[in-house]
Amino acid sequence: MARDDQAQNPRRRGRKLVLGAATILSVVSVVLALVWAFQRSLIYFPDTAEVPAASSALPGGEDLTLRTSDGLDLEAWFAPASPEAEARDFAVLMTPGNAGNRESRAGLARHLQEEGFAVLLLDYRGYSTNPGSPSEEGLVRDGLAAVDALETQGYPPERTIYYGESIGGGVIAALLTERPPAAAAFRSPFTELADVGSEHYPWLPVSTILRDEFPVTTHLSQSQVPISVIRAEHDSVVPAQLSAEVASTAPHLVEERIVENADHNDPVMFGPEVAAVVARLAESVDS
Repeated sequence: MARDDQAQNPRRRGRKLVLGAATILSVVSVVLALVWAFQRSLIYFPDTAEVPAASSALPGGEDLTLRTSDGLDLEAWFAPASPEAEARDFAVLMTPGNAGNRESRAGLARHLQEEGFAVLLLDYRGYSTNPGSPSEEGLVRDGLAAVDALETQGYPPERTIYYGESIGGGVIAALLTERPPAAAAFRSPFTELADVGSEHYPWLPVSTILRDEFPVTTHLSQSQVPISVIRAEHDSVVPAQLSAEVASTAPHLVEERIVENADHNDPVMFGPEVAAVVARLAESVDS
């Protein structure tokens, strides 16, 4: 009887190991399935609050409605250059980052007006009171609708500078190939979204499960548009080395501006120093 127990124990241990491995595999599969299903809630953080009228947020501002190619009406703000500034005959299309809404970028929009630019500040689908849900394809559609709206305001792409903040850099990178602008400024850009995800979720196979790619460097390497890159020295959201790689990829880099001692969302990253980079970029186009 003792010999029979000894013979059965290894088989029992083997079955336990198999069952344990199967349980772990099931748990991992469930976790990955949940991440796949809800990953966009880990990427996009819209502020869905109603924003004030453009006229109360930006000098001379007016509310615009952007019509996307898939039938959404999105609210945006447009404002002319400040009357006190020397108008540059350029507009800046501002594509924001993944959080907040356009009200949180109004300060930078005013600085750009003071630099002599007209400004269109959009909110993506699902942000503020806009309909829809954000996705890579959707955000690019929103950006194209903004380009069309600016052309209606008298600023075709060749008189427009694209300004993309963080994930907004992914939006304008896609626009470079479809509707090339006069120039483009990337603030805190990443090489592709999976590279950022791998930094924040190193335990996940991000590149395998990610649905939204935003391949910035792929688009950028194929463009001859003048480019400036602005990055925070100590960026805790988009690692600074990713932004540096974006700058090194640009075939026509005008300026790489490193904001010292700054983090991704510090006030200085929405201030006059950033607007001044866009102004120098415009001057490089006119020269």
